[in-house]
Amino acid sequence: MKWKSYIWPVVGLCAVGFSVWLLYHELRGISIEDVGDGLAAIPIRGWVLAVLSSFVAYMALAGYDHIALSHLGKKISFAFITACSFTTYALSHNIGGSVLSGAVIRYRAYATKGLTAQEVGILVALCSFTFVLGALLLGAILLIAEPQVLDRFVDVLPISASRTTGMVILALIGLYIFGSWLRLAPLQFGSLQIVYPRLPIVFRQLIIGPIELMAAAGIIYFALPATGNPGYFIVLGVFVISFSVALLSHAPGGLGVLEVVFLAGLSDMDQAAVLAALLVFRLLYLIVPLALALVVVLVFEKTQFSRRS
Repeated sequence: MKWKSYIWPVVGLCAVGFSVWLLYHELRGISIEDVGDGLAAIPIRGWVLAVLSSFVAYMALAGYDHIALSHLGKKISFAFITACSFTTYALSHNIGGSVLSGAVIRYRAYATKGLTAQEVGILVALCSFTFVLGALLLGAILLIAEPQVLDRFVDVLPISASRTTGMVILALIGLYIFGSWLRLAPLQFGSLQIVYPRLPIVFRQLIIGPIELMAAAGIIYFALPATGNPGYFIVLGVFVISFSVALLSHAPGGLGVLEVVFLAGLSDMDQAAVLAALLVFRLLYLIVPLALALVVVLVFEKTQFSRRS
C-alpha cells in the first residue's frame, strides 16, 4: 500500500520536530555569539585533525562496500567502489532512512556494473550489518573499559548496561566468528540466498566498522576545547550512542536528535563549545561531503547520458 512508503519519512520528521523542541528548551541560555566564540576558539591544529578524521571516516565507509563486494565475488575497480560508497553515504546521511536511500543510490550505480537487484540487496544488508557489528564491538569494549558512560544518559535514554552486558555482546560476536569458522550453510528466504561470510571477510568487518566510528568521533573530539574535556574514549562512547540513536530516528541527517543526545552526554562541558564542535561535525561529515557527492552524481549521470547517446 502507498501509505506504507510514508511511515519512515513521517517518523523522521516527527523525530526532528521533537528534537528541535528539546533543543530549544536546552539551549535557551546559549546565544549565537557564544557558539561563534566556540568555533573561533578551535585552534588550526584542531581543524586539521578534524578534517583528517573526516577523510579517514569516509575511506572506512568505502571499506564497507569493498567488503560486501568481496563477499559477493564481484570485481569492480577500487576508484568506482570508493566513489559510489562516498556518494551513497554522503547523500543517505543527509536524506535520512539510510538503508532505503542507500539501496536506491547503490542500485543506480552498481547496476551499470552488472549487479542484479538481489545482489545489491545483499550488499546493502552486509554494509548495514558491518556498521552494526562495529558499533556493537566498540560498545562492548567501552562498556568494559568505561561502564560509567551510560550514566550520562539517564535523563534522556531508557537504557541501562554494565560490564556484564559488554561481555555478553563480545560473546555474541564470538559466536558470529565461530559460525564463520564452521562455514554454516546459507540461509534461504524464498529465492534469496544469504551465504555466511568467510572468516577473512568477518575479520575485515570487525576492523573497518570500529575505525569508521572512531574517526567520525574524532571530528568532534578534536573540535572540543581542552577545558572540561572528559577524554577521547568518553567522547567516543557518547558519539556511538548519539549517532546510533540519530540513525534509528530516521531523521534527515539525524537533525536535532544527534545534538540532543550528545549534549546530554556531555552536559558537564560548556554547552556552547559542544554545540560548536557538533557544527564542525555537521560541516565536515555531512555538508561538505554532500556538496562533493552532488558533483560526483552530476559527472556520473553525464557520463551515462553520453554513453547512451
